[in-house]
Amino acid sequence: MPDLVVVGGGPVGLSAALYAVRSGLSVTVLEPRTGPVDKACGEGLMPGAVTALAALGVEPPGWELQGIRYTSGSRSAVADFPAGPGRGVRRTTLHQALLDAVHASGVEVVAAAVTGLAQDPDGVQVTTSEPSGLAGPTLRGSYVLAADGLHSPVRRRLGLDRQAAASRRFGLRRHFATTPWSRHVEVHWGATGEAYVTPVGEDLVGVAVLSAARVSYDEHLAGFPALQERLREASPATPVRGAGPLRQRAARRTAGRVLLVGDASGYVDALTGEGISLGLAQARAAVDAVARDRPHAYEAAWRSATWRYAALTHALLLATRPAWGRRAVVPAASAAPFVFRAAVAELGRTR
Repeated sequence: MPDLVVVGGGPVGLSAALYAVRSGLSVTVLEPRTGPVDKACGEGLMPGAVTALAALGVEPPGWELQGIRYTSGSRSAVADFPAGPGRGVRRTTLHQALLDAVHASGVEVVAAAVTGLAQDPDGVQVTTSEPSGLAGPTLRGSYVLAADGLHSPVRRRLGLDRQAAASRRFGLRRHFATTPWSRHVEVHWGATGEAYVTPVGEDLVGVAVLSAARVSYDEHLAGFPALQERLREASPATPVRGAGPLRQRAARRTAGRVLLVGDASGYVDALTGEGISLGLAQARAAVDAVARDRPHAYEAAWRSATWRYAALTHALLLATRPAWGRRAVVPAASAAPFVFRAAVAELGRTR
C-alpha cells in the first residue's frame, strides 16, 4: 500500500509525486493518457515556478521572459520581474521533463482512470479502469491527492463541486512559427477579451485568447489588429486548443483522506498566468500535510498559498468587466507604473 496515490499525471500531479518522494513517501500516479499531453494554456512559467521546478531537478528548455507588457492600441505599460526571469515553455516540453524526473525517481505511473473511491479510518481504496475500458487494478493508499484538472472527476465524485459565477470565460490557444519579438509576455487588451503572447522557443510563439465571447479563434484574433498584423507572415504551427469554463469552485479542499490540488482545488481565471506556480505551492503544501499525517492542516495552507492570486485575479476581473474598465487598464498601468511594477513583482515572487 503506497503512502500516497496521486490521481492525474499532469504537471501538478507529477510535481506532487516528486515532492512526496523527497518527503520519504511511497507514491503511485494514476493517469490514463500516456506520454506528454498538450493542453490549452499560456505556457509562461513565472519566476517562482522556474525556481520551484529547479529545486525538483526539473529545468525544461524554453525562452527567457523578463517581465510582462500590457498593451492596447498605441498605449503600453511594461514591468520586469524583480526576482529573476520567467520562462516560456511548451506544455509538452514541461510535461516530458516532469515525466522523466518522476520515472528517474522510481515512481510508478499506472495507465488507469479512477472509477471509485472508498475511505476508511486507515486509507482509501481506489478502483480504476484501463484506457481500453476494461476494469483496471484496485489500489489502496493511505492518502489520495486529486490533481485531475479543471473539471476534476474526483472533486465531482466527492460532492465538492460548487456552482461558479454566471460569467464564464474560455481560453483558446495556438502556436505560430515565427521568431519571438520580445522578452516579455505581452497581454493585448481588447473589447471583449485578452490575447496573451508567450514566446516558447527561438522559432515558436504561443498566442492564447481569453474571453467570455464564444467565437472562433480567428474571430478573436481579428479583435487585436496590431497583433494580427505582427502575425500576418507567420504560419500556424499547432491546431487551436480550447479550455473552459475557467471559473471552478470547490466547497473545500479536503474530504477525509482525499486532498485536491491544482486546478482541481478550484480556479478563478488564467488572467494573471499563475497556474503552475500556484499548483506547485499547493502540491508542496498537500504533501507536507500528508507526511505529517495532518490532512486537515492542508485547508489553511491552501488558503495561505492561494489568497493573493485569488484577490488579484478577482479584482482584475471585476475592474475589467465593463467596457470602460477594459479601456482603462493600460492607461492606468501606464500612469501609475509603480502600481503595475508591484503587481508584476507579486506575480513573480517565490511562494
